[in-house]
Amino acid sequence: MMNTHFLFGLGNPGREYQYTRHNVGFDVADFVVRQQNGHWQSSPKLHAEVAKVDRLIVAKPQTFMNNSGQAVRAVIDYYDKQHLGEIFVAHDDLDIGLGTFKVQFGTGPKIHNGLSSIYQHLGTHDFWHIRIGVDGRKGDRSMPGHAYVLSQFSDDERVILNKVIEQAVQVALRQLQYS
Repeated sequence: MMNTHFLFGLGNPGREYQYTRHNVGFDVADFVVRQQNGHWQSSPKLHAEVAKVDRLIVAKPQTFMNNSGQAVRAVIDYYDKQHLGEIFVAHDDLDIGLGTFKVQFGTGPKIHNGLSSIYQHLGTHDFWHIRIGVDGRKGDRSMPGHAYVLSQFSDDERVILNKVIEQAVQVALRQLQYS
């Protein structure tokens, strides 16, 4: 039997957060589901929107960023009772400049409340981080990071971001093929 694998895209539910930097994880999840012709289903008991694509479960926690771990734990426990599958978490990363990304095992940004919640609920950092750079401030730190990640991308930044998401997904899915 093949293992079930997971891709969690982190973000905040609600229209007011839809195009913000903090919702890049949702953008990654939406890209994968669209690319694979999948369909989202709301699952209140799992605290997430979930799409099944072959042996990949794609989920967008609906718990708000700071409580993402609650949904991640619920989805994994529901679909993979033995915890054998690979876990990928796509998220914004203010430590990385806009236009770049990193796919790394067990390594995330210095500070990220959504990841902290996941680390707490899973009891480990040992999963794949799809780190999407969102810092387009070019050295201007007049806006605090927690406010900046809730700002929206400009149209030009969105074009750059869409290319990065496509590249990051290709790298992550290639890694998944080898697991």
